[in-house]
Amino acid sequence: MQRTDRVRIQHMLDAARTAKMLTRNRTRAELDKDIALQLALVKLVEIIGEAATKVSPHLQEQHPEIPWQKVTGTRHRLIHAYYDINRDILWSTVAEDLPPLAANLARMLDQDR
Repeated sequence: MQRTDRVRIQHMLDAARTAKMLTRNRTRAELDKDIALQLALVKLVEIIGEAATKVSPHLQEQHPEIPWQKVTGTRHRLIHAYYDINRDILWSTVAEDLPPLAANLARMLDQDR
């Protein structure tokens, strides 16, 4: 793995882990009441998507288990939606999509050692 790809994958993993940490022992209802949590999760998902856009096409092809287009598409939606963010989708992304993504990213980094 190229050094730049490794850095991007690490950024994605760090952001996913931080999002999971911020939502630990929190409920979906709390997201509606906590603007700081909303903004933090949006930013972290944006970071994941932005880093994914910088991963080389070669590495993306080698790892079809990562939903690259979905990850980058989510980033584009968040960046351009401004205040029109569906908090149900945001919560679902963090709660359901990020854990398996993080596991796959961690595996990628482990395999590269």
